[in-house]
Amino acid sequence: MSHMKPMDEKLPIERQLAIEAAPVVLINLFTLDPADEARFLEVWKDDAEFMKRQPGFISTQLHRAIGESPTYLNYAVWESNEAFRAAFTHPEFRAKLTSYPSSAIARPHLFQKVGVAGICTA
Repeated sequence: MSHMKPMDEKLPIERQLAIEAAPVVLINLFTLDPADEARFLEVWKDDAEFMKRQPGFISTQLHRAIGESPTYLNYAVWESNEAFRAAFTHPEFRAKLTSYPSSAIARPHLFQKVGVAGICTA
């Protein structure tokens, strides 16, 4: 991918990879030119198929913004940050990033569930 920007400038994905946590949820917000949507979806599918084969992968779901906005949100669940780190830094995956359209900008960030009494469980 020609462009990867942090969702939080103070804690880019490279720093997050060093944090031990389990389980983790990857949220990756993609923006791109409308003309590149078909190519983006092809490349994303290929990436997702690679990730599905990696140890510790649980699930993924891609969402598209409503309306005319070519904005996508990927939500992926991993057993641990260690498992995600191994997949994200795998040479085969890193090589795939160059296949994304040049207009695609990714903003990956890792999260953990938060328990809020009476609302959601951790």
